[in-house]
Amino acid sequence: MEHLVTDVAIIGAGPAGLFAVFECGMLKMSSVLIDALPEVGGQCAALYPEKPIYDIPAHPGIEAAELIAQLEAQITPFAAPRLLGRRVEQLAGGPGAFTLTTDAGDTVQAKAVIVAAGAGAFGPNRPPLDGLGAYEATGAVQYYVKRREALRGKRVVIAGGGDSAVDWALALNGIAASLHVVHRRAKFRAAPESAAQLDLAAARGEIELVIPYQLHALHGADGALQAVE
Repeated sequence: MEHLVTDVAIIGAGPAGLFAVFECGMLKMSSVLIDALPEVGGQCAALYPEKPIYDIPAHPGIEAAELIAQLEAQITPFAAPRLLGRRVEQLAGGPGAFTLTTDAGDTVQAKAVIVAAGAGAFGPNRPPLDGLGAYEATGAVQYYVKRREALRGKRVVIAGGGDSAVDWALALNGIAASLHVVHRRAKFRAAPESAAQLDLAAARGEIELVIPYQLHALHGADGALQAVE
């Protein structure tokens, strides 16, 4: 349990929160980082460290983990304290005299607060399938891909139609033995260029699009997945 006094409390230690530390430091303001995750980087670190990101200025493409590493290097001179694995549960006071309290009992007194939490604390969107827990326990069902090489030579089914699903399908193309993308609609919700690349890969026979369908059942035994229905 810590009690800190700072100029700026930053809630969220993803890319935006890390860059906020840099901006505060350049203005000679102290800052404290608070995040519910046990490490900095937000979704970039927790969900897709090897995923290429294409919308960062001056980078035609950069892997998420490398982006976080560069942001970490950028803020090192400012030595901002970090309260990781903590959720902010209470915010009291007002401009110039805020007090934040975390679920661990820490308090932070700050003149200003920056909320850089994105969508907030997050967890997987688990499909309502019988026996799902057994497959999650063995890693047969995963919600985040931390290492592409772990899926080399495997038959992979990706369920979803947003940016994450489409980007991972493209990133795993040529690594997985086979790739099926299941989406409940005929049109994908990803960035148009990514969706176009997915269509091209499907036209070349590299990825099979299973649309418009949803996952109905998982088949296997003792956590070993054999088929997806």
